[in-house]
Amino acid sequence: MDRIDLFRIFTRVVECANFTRAADTLGMPRSSVSMAIQELEGRVGARLLNRTTRKVTVTQDGAAFYERCLRVIADVQETENLFRQASVGPIGTIKVDVPARVGRLIVAPALPQFLERYPHVHVHLGVTDREVNLIEEQVDCVLRVGALGDSGLIARKMGSLPLINVASPAYLARYGMPQTPADLENHQMVRYASPTSERVAPWEWMEQDKRQVLDLPGRVTVNNAEAYIACCLSGLGLIQIPAYDVQAHLQAGELLEVLPEHRAAPMPMSLLYLHRQHLSRRFQVFADWLETLLRDCAL
Repeated sequence: MDRIDLFRIFTRVVECANFTRAADTLGMPRSSVSMAIQELEGRVGARLLNRTTRKVTVTQDGAAFYERCLRVIADVQETENLFRQASVGPIGTIKVDVPARVGRLIVAPALPQFLERYPHVHVHLGVTDREVNLIEEQVDCVLRVGALGDSGLIARKMGSLPLINVASPAYLARYGMPQTPADLENHQMVRYASPTSERVAPWEWMEQDKRQVLDLPGRVTVNNAEAYIACCLSGLGLIQIPAYDVQAHLQAGELLEVLPEHRAAPMPMSLLYLHRQHLSRRFQVFADWLETLLRDCAL
């Protein structure tokens, strides 16, 4: 087997920490992946992986070899496209996943500008509110909104989304317009549960740079942004939402902002990807474009 193919198989096994998952993502039989690793270890004269029945871990030699493999693979890809990129610009496909409403309201409408600027780059745009596994789903990068957990991925800050408090005119006619956070005792919210953890987010606001939280009652709980806004439009309670998400409803008078002086802290946005070194040119130009786009939308 070609050395570069062996390097690609090895790096995928390291990232998946499992022969079967690596084989699935590569579209190869598991036995072929196992034989490739054995061949590679024989060629380099060192044990690169520790195998158990449940998990594959990288040895110390394997970790050092993994970093070198990444550089070699990236160099080969860049070399293959060297003369084409010099004349026509970035080439290839970028596979990205973003939250559903960010994709529909921000990214998709602006994509024609990006594609016109880079005519040889193709974009595979996934829109979902679930957490995507970059390795198993072969995604180049994902946009995450909110605080990040310890995923082991590289994170590039992409700005932040201002949050506002809104309610429908019908709801406010029934419960009144709150003037201070103390007035919230007589109100209720549409409860939003994380689609991943099922944790319900409390009502929050910033006061003298300190985060304040309140567990407002609510009779409806949702785990989807579309349903969250729909319930608010139906008069079921207050919601806290990125401003861009409800701009059209505010302009139409279908929703009204409440407690503008007591907003929650802006939500950070991060672009997550696997490797810091030797990023492809198409990834670099897409990440730069996306950062500018999101920054402009957050104003």
